[in-house]
Amino acid sequence: MALDGIVVRSIVHELQVLIGGRMSKIHQPNSRDIVISLRAGRENAKLLISASPTYPRVQFTKQTFVNPTEAPMFCMLLRKHCEGAIIEKISQVGMERIIHIDVRQRDEIGDVSTKKIIIELMGRHSNVILVDPSTGNILDGIHHVTPAISSYRVIMPGFSYMEPPQQNKENPLTANVSSFASYESYEGSASKWLVETFSGLSPLIAEEIAFRGKQNDADAVRDKEQLWNGFSEVMNLVSGNKFTPVIATNAKEKMVFSAIPLTHLNENQTYDSISACMEDYYGEKAERDVVKQKVSDLLRFLQNERNKNIKKLDHLNADLAEADDADQYRIYGELLFSSLHAIQKGDKEAVLTNFYDENQAEVRIPLDPLLTPSDNAQRYFKKYNKYKNSLQIIEEQLIKTREEIMYMDNLLQQLASASINDVEEIREELVSEGYLRDRNKKGNKKKKKKNQLPSLQVFTSSDGTEIYVGKNNLQNEYLTNRLASSNDTWLHTKDIPGSHVVIRSTSFSEQTLEEAAMIAAYYSQAKESSSVPVDYTTIRHVKKPSGAKPGFVIYDNQKTLFVTPSEDLIKRLPSHIKN
Repeated sequence: MALDGIVVRSIVHELQVLIGGRMSKIHQPNSRDIVISLRAGRENAKLLISASPTYPRVQFTKQTFVNPTEAPMFCMLLRKHCEGAIIEKISQVGMERIIHIDVRQRDEIGDVSTKKIIIELMGRHSNVILVDPSTGNILDGIHHVTPAISSYRVIMPGFSYMEPPQQNKENPLTANVSSFASYESYEGSASKWLVETFSGLSPLIAEEIAFRGKQNDADAVRDKEQLWNGFSEVMNLVSGNKFTPVIATNAKEKMVFSAIPLTHLNENQTYDSISACMEDYYGEKAERDVVKQKVSDLLRFLQNERNKNIKKLDHLNADLAEADDADQYRIYGELLFSSLHAIQKGDKEAVLTNFYDENQAEVRIPLDPLLTPSDNAQRYFKKYNKYKNSLQIIEEQLIKTREEIMYMDNLLQQLASASINDVEEIREELVSEGYLRDRNKKGNKKKKKKNQLPSLQVFTSSDGTEIYVGKNNLQNEYLTNRLASSNDTWLHTKDIPGSHVVIRSTSFSEQTLEEAAMIAAYYSQAKESSSVPVDYTTIRHVKKPSGAKPGFVIYDNQKTLFVTPSEDLIKRLPSHIKN
C-alpha cells in the first residue's frame, strides 16, 4: 500500500466536485468508518471516511454498509453539527496525509455555524476529528487520545486541536534543483534520501522517481541533475493534478496502488479515478480486517466445540464396536452355564466347545478367578444386556454428534465470508441455541426486536433476475422457510457446507441458473475448488425436519450442476443488501 501525500492530493482534487454540495445523511457502520451521503451537482454521492489503522482512506464508494440499530456517539455528534450542512472547502495540509473539510450549517436557533472535519490518514494514528473553527477546540474524535496515550497532544472534547508532530521535511511542490545539493554526499539509496528529505513521498513513489532519474542503484554514480529530472517529471504531474491511478504488482508479488503511473513496475492497471482504484485495491480487505477481529473469539469457540465432538465421535465409535460384540457376551454366558461342572473357581479361562458354531470349534472364554463359574456367566449376561440397551443410545448419540460437527462446519464456513452484520447474527444464533451467554444488556433487547428480519444480499443476474443469498443460518432460515415462494428455485452445494441461494422467479435463463450455482459454490466451503456440485430444486421440495438445527433442511427432486466459482464474475454482478 502507498497512501502517501500524493495520493491524498489526488483524493482532495477528486473531492472538489463536492464543494457547494450538501451532506444529507451520516452513518457510522463501525468504530472506524464514517459514511456520508451527499447531494452535489444534481447528483448523489457516497463518501467513505475511514480511520482504520490498517486501511485508512477517503474515497467515493458504491459499497453497501449495514448500520447499527443505535448510532455511536461520534456519529450522533456529526449528525447534529454536519447533517444538512453545505461543504465550503476541501483542502490538504501541505503534502501531508491530512484533509480538512469545512462545512456551514444553521444551528438550532437559525444562526450560521461553521465546523471543520479533520481527517488524519496516518496508519495506526489515523483519526477523524470535528473541530469548532471559531475556538479551535475539539468537539470530539472518532478515536480518543488521552494524556496517558500521548504527551504531545490530546484528542478529547474541549481540548484545543493541535496538528500531528511536524517532520520538518521540505514540500516537494516548492523544491528546486538546489534542494538536491545534499544528495551527492548521501550514503544511502536515492529512494531513501527522497523519503527522508521531502514530505508526502512514500518509498514506492521514491523508487519511481529514482527509476525515472536513473538513480535506482545505490552503488551508481550520484547525479543530482538526473535525479532532479526524474523528480520534476513526477512533480509536474502532481502539481498539475494530472493523475492516472494505477494498481501494480511489486517485486515481492504484492499489490500496490498509486495516483501516478509506476513505470518501474510491470502490468499497471489504470483507473478513471482514485476512488475507483482504491475501491478495487481494498476490495473486501478492510471489511475482512474488521470482521477478523470480531470473529476471533467465535472461531476459537467453534473450533473447540468441533474438536470436542470429533473426540466424542471417536469414543462413540469405540463403544459401538464394543456394543456390536454384545451377542458374543450372551454366547459366553450360555456356554459357561451349560458347563458349570467343568469349571472351578480360580480358573483364569475356560476352553469350551462352541455349539453355536457349525464347525463346533473350541472357544477360549476369559474368567475372573475371584468369581464362581456361575458369577462369571452372570457377568457376561450383564455385559450383554448393558451393551444391547446402550446400542440404540450410542447410535442416537452418533447421529447427534455428526450433526453437531456438521453444524460447526457450517458456522465456520459462514464466518469465512461473513460481513460485520453477518457475524452479529451468527453470535445471536449461538446465544439463542444456548452455546453462548447473551452479552447484551437488558436494555438493548427491545431494540433488537424491532429489526427481526435479517438482511439478505441480493444479486441481479445477467438477464435481470434477482438471486437471494443467505450467508448465515438466520438468513438461510428466513430466506428458505419464510421469504421464498413454493415455485422459486433453491440451490445449495451438494454435501458441502454453504449458503442457501434462491432464484426469486419461475422463469429464468440457463445463464441465471449457472450464475446462481456459481454464487452457491462461491459462498461455500468449496470456494477455492473446481467443478463444484450444486443441487437445485424448487422450494416446495425443501423441508426442515422437526427439531433440526437452524439452517438445516432436507430436499428431493433435485438436479445437479457442476460449476467452478469465479470471484471476478460474482463481483461483476450488481448486488445490494435488502433489509
